[in-house]
Amino acid sequence: MHQVKKDIHIPKVEGVSMAVVKETDETNPEWGVYLLNHKHVDLKNIIVASKGYGWRNEEEIKTSTLSHFLDDLDSNSFKKVEKIMPEVFGLNNEYRLTFYIDGVIHDRKYIFVPDSVLEDNLIQIPLIDRPGILIR
Repeated sequence: MHQVKKDIHIPKVEGVSMAVVKETDETNPEWGVYLLNHKHVDLKNIIVASKGYGWRNEEEIKTSTLSHFLDDLDSNSFKKVEKIMPEVFGLNNEYRLTFYIDGVIHDRKYIFVPDSVLEDNLIQIPLIDRPGILIR
């Protein structure tokens, strides 16, 4: 029998977060985007699609969409997705995460809104133990 899309159950993603992390402490720090698995199970066949979009000086800006295959991520661990430049912090930075647990697909979108990555907003990121912005 042919399954239609509405018959496919995609569970709510919990226990997985994305973070923009300050990787160095210099005057011009480097930043990275990380996937964090707070679960007690491994994530399999991970794909993250990233893109930026928004407005600057009344001009619409869209970055290229990049796809990252991260393979697997052990329980209670993290993995770097990509480097991110401070020049795009004024845009929406969207990360579409897809992965499998026990053969079941999971999918979620994380968006770092414009100007959310600011020194005043930084917290200590769990697992990584560096300052950053976390979306749970």
